Amino acid sequence: MKSISSADRYMEEYAGAITHAKHDHITYYRIVKRMMDIFFVLISLPIVLFIIMVFVILIKIETSGPAFYFQRRVGLYGRDFNVCKLRSMIVDAEKEGARWAIKNDPRVTRIGAFMRKTRIDEIPQVFNILKGEMSLVGPRPERPMFTEEFEVLYPGFKKRLLVKPGLTGLAQVNGGYNLSPNKKLELDIYYIEKQGIKMDLKIILNTIKIVFSGEGAR
Repeated sequence: MKSISSADRYMEEYAGAITHAKHDHITYYRIVKRMMDIFFVLISLPIVLFIIMVFVILIKIETSGPAFYFQRRVGLYGRDFNVCKLRSMIVDAEKEGARWAIKNDPRVTRIGAFMRKTRIDEIPQVFNILKGEMSLVGPRPERPMFTEEFEVLYPGFKKRLLVKPGLTGLAQVNGGYNLSPNKKLELDIYYIEKQGIKMDLKIILNTIKIVFSGEGAR
């Protein structure tokens, strides 16, 4: 997917139906949200680095190959970027082509199953947050080929790209992996229309609960 060259053109093309997101406080909210992102990441960094180190060792013990997995995703205004994840599947899991994970996916390793259940495989994306490519809360970033596919199947899917993608989001605390792309879109659009500090904090708290319960994993 080619990156959108103009944020203004992207907004003009996709933002027409999203009127509630254009609140007077939106600029203030984005500044505060960015400060929250940096604050939460920095105070959690020692724990994050320790968890990453532990699971890098466990991954290497169970399987050969790299512990980290880099994947192209689509971010704010359609700009592509690379996310970093702890590898939860066997090496060359997509040698036959890109496809979504399914329940009890045979490509998922034993350590990977635990990481996906607790969302630990996503933790390295805190560095994407520090770089400003992602936020703590927002629609989960999708891969370029799936973004194009879902835009055809579910017109308006690219409206999700009007905000920064998140490490967690409204869809992730309301079903996560178990939701269809269309349902995720509904929840993401609702988030974009109603976004605010109060909603972000609520999603973060619900995410913490899900990490310990393992809901919506596959």
